[in-house]
Amino acid sequence: MGLIALCLLMAVLAAVHHAEVIAHRVGEPFGSLVLAVAVTVIEVGLIVTLMAGGGEKTSTYARDTVFAAVMITCNGIVGLSLLVGALRNRVAVFNAEGSGGALAIVCTLATMTLVLPTFTTSHPGPEFSGAQLIFAAVASLCLYGVFVGVQTVRHRDYFLPVPRPGHDSEDEHAAPPDSREAWTSLGLLLSPSSPSSATPNWSRPPSRTASSRPVCPRRSSASSSP
Repeated sequence: MGLIALCLLMAVLAAVHHAEVIAHRVGEPFGSLVLAVAVTVIEVGLIVTLMAGGGEKTSTYARDTVFAAVMITCNGIVGLSLLVGALRNRVAVFNAEGSGGALAIVCTLATMTLVLPTFTTSHPGPEFSGAQLIFAAVASLCLYGVFVGVQTVRHRDYFLPVPRPGHDSEDEHAAPPDSREAWTSLGLLLSPSSPSSATPNWSRPPSRTASSRPVCPRRSSASSSP
């Protein structure tokens, strides 16, 4: 079990590395979108695999994972980035318009999917009904589509790195990979050996077949007679 978990972790890290290579080649703001899609596909694949083999015990995995991802991103990654930036440059420089828009989308989606089901009364328990679930899915997709449009077309400058006075932003980044390396990373990322498609079936309980059931020996008529 430990070896399988280690191999899965290494596969996920390799997939994230290939996604970073593609994102570096594409450039901002499309690079952030590539990373977000790659990480989301990997995470959803792992969650679906665990939920498919765990039964009712894993019915809350999706909700708990989304909540953990929001907390780690907003409190851990953002907070650590601000702290490191302030310690290194004395003042953390970032684009307030782009950061505010991204934070607004995250808060809206988190409230709709994690908080709103607690106050609905059409279904017993903190769950959406079928119609409410369809509405939440369509609304979430529309909100994210609007955000992607703003990020890549309408207000693209809001999501580009902010140049610091006296520093050239181009010199702070490594040279982008060539086309061959980018296409190689894309092929490996989309290959069947990616973590989202090659997740092992160790989480699924073994099915009991007729051959696996214990068979009790029967006493013959000769031995059962006195």
